[in-house]
Amino acid sequence: MRRDLKGYFGAEPAPCWPNGARLAVSFVVNVEEGAELSIGDGDERNESRYEAVEEVRGTPDPCMESHFGYGPRQGYKRIADAFDTYGVRASFSTCGRAAERTPWLIQDAVARGHEISCHGWRWETHAGMDAETERAIIARTHATIAEVAGVAPVGWHTRSATSPQTRDLLIEHGGFTYDSNAYDDDIPYMEGGHVILPYAFDTNDMRFSPGGGFIQACDFSDYVIAAFDRLYAEGASAARMLSIGLHLRIIGRPARIGGLEAVLAHIAAQPGVWIAPRRDIARVWADHHGRTP
Repeated sequence: MRRDLKGYFGAEPAPCWPNGARLAVSFVVNVEEGAELSIGDGDERNESRYEAVEEVRGTPDPCMESHFGYGPRQGYKRIADAFDTYGVRASFSTCGRAAERTPWLIQDAVARGHEISCHGWRWETHAGMDAETERAIIARTHATIAEVAGVAPVGWHTRSATSPQTRDLLIEHGGFTYDSNAYDDDIPYMEGGHVILPYAFDTNDMRFSPGGGFIQACDFSDYVIAAFDRLYAEGASAARMLSIGLHLRIIGRPARIGGLEAVLAHIAAQPGVWIAPRRDIARVWADHHGRTP
């Protein structure tokens, strides 16, 4: 077990963001639609995690497929347009199979200046995978997204649990400069020349799911703004990064998109904030800590 429970305790790094910014903000849009498990697509089972919490077993589930279909059909444009309004560039964390099925979406995101990173082939955990299977999935995902996007991805984030060897396989592959398979800090850190950009499940629209605590758009915006304000204050003396997680089919709903717009407006009103794709945050972090990925 490689666990570090101390982190930067007692020796937090000073701010190092461009133009003297006191906080780096990373918007991550998860593109999973078309990569969720589906018997209709030849998978071993149907996806069971969504707002409609009913698992259909042994037969295709057009209902669940339709829920996921909302993201690319409607949610994406609302999110992308909101980013354009505020000049924000985000990271679109994309499953390989989703990229393969929605190439027009991925190419539109690239044209708007966003990063496309890897989110696995299917939308699934890697826990329990053997190394050869996982190595092949990593390679297939990287190659597919590079082909669809026209730009080779440099970041990776596994849905939920990784395997013990995931990070080693990413480094072995050679195409990745960072991963987001950590939730343990508000500050990036490094493993050799590889950057870890911690992600977050609290400042995340996934909390609109049943029992997650978010109902109204303002629940999302109030919570994320509170996190921003705290990290912005702390960023005066120590490096801080805020990750904000989004999903096409969740925040892209008409009653929720206002929550994202409120967050964007609040952040835009503050000086000294650097909003950037994760690839750029990883590059700056590595440059300031003596190792270039």
